Formats: sequence, structure tokens, C-alpha cells
Amino acid sequence: MKSRVSDPRHLDVEAFAKESAELAGVWPLAMLARLHQTALPGSAANISWSAHGERREGRAGIVETWLHLRADAEVELECQRCLSAVATPISIDRSLLFVPGEDAAAALDAESEQDVLALNRDLDLLELIEDELLLSLPIVPRHAECPQPLVLPADEEDEAEKAPHPFAGLAALKRGSLPN
Repeated sequence: MKSRVSDPRHLDVEAFAKESAELAGVWPLAMLARLHQTALPGSAANISWSAHGERREGRAGIVETWLHLRADAEVELECQRCLSAVATPISIDRSLLFVPGEDAAAALDAESEQDVLALNRDLDLLELIEDELLLSLPIVPRHAECPQPLVLPADEEDEAEKAPHPFAGLAALKRGSLPN
């Protein structure tokens, strides 16, 4: 059985940081269920990731516990313009400060520019990386230039040509040419 220091599914963050340990690997997209559901069916990306723990002296001489995360992937999402697949690179590069207790984390997070989490003896690194990757997804995935021109269905094109401009009545009123 892996020790808590080297098991990414049950990471003891404090021990990991004390040892200045490093972990890295590749997970198939299917292991990250929520990210996998966001991607198009059949998307078979791999997520490359690494984590590094660090203890360093912070404010007022207090030793701080840090976790540095990196992850990269390219997932297939649906382009919101043409509705076809668009390969979307996503990556994270985060440094997280860990403090004892939820209250301390909430108080420090409110006043700090750093990402602050409560120290946990059993952190699921896979879940944390998945959360960060989900936050880095584009709000509206789309091609820079869609591979095929967007075409309105023929009946919508005809209706668009026949329909009066919505402000035509206002323009006529402005000119004073509306019938009484």
C-alpha cells in the first residue's frame, strides 16, 4: 500500500510539504468523471499533472504549507457556433496555501490574494485537479474560425428577407409619415 505522502488519492498535504515531495503522472479523462461529462462523447484525452509540496517561512516567521499544482489536457468540446467538435487546450498552474482549520482558511482567503485551503490529512489530489481544470474551461467554447461556414436553413433565410425591419415603424414615425 502506498504511503499517504505518495498516494495522490489520499495525500497527507503537511507530510508531503515537509518532505518537499513531488508527484507526477497521467490520468485518462475517464478518471475525472465531471470533466469527462463536459467533453464530447468519445473524447479520449489524457491529463498530465504534477504536484510539489513546500514548507517555507511566511509572515511573522510562521512556517507555511504550500502545494504547487500543474495540469494540462486537450479535451473535445462542442463549438457553440457551428456545433462541431473543437479541441480545447486547458491547463492549470496553481499554488495553494494550506492552513489549519476551515475558519482560518476562510478568514485568510477573504483578505489574501493567495488561494487558501484548510489543511487536510487525506486530500484527493485527483478531485482537486479536476476542480481546477473545470474552473479553467472556457465559458463559451468555439473555434477561432469555424471549419465550415454557418448557413441558415433556407426557410429562415426567406423569412429574414421578407420580415420588416423591427425599427421601420419608429423610423417612419420620426419622419412623420405614419398613417393616422
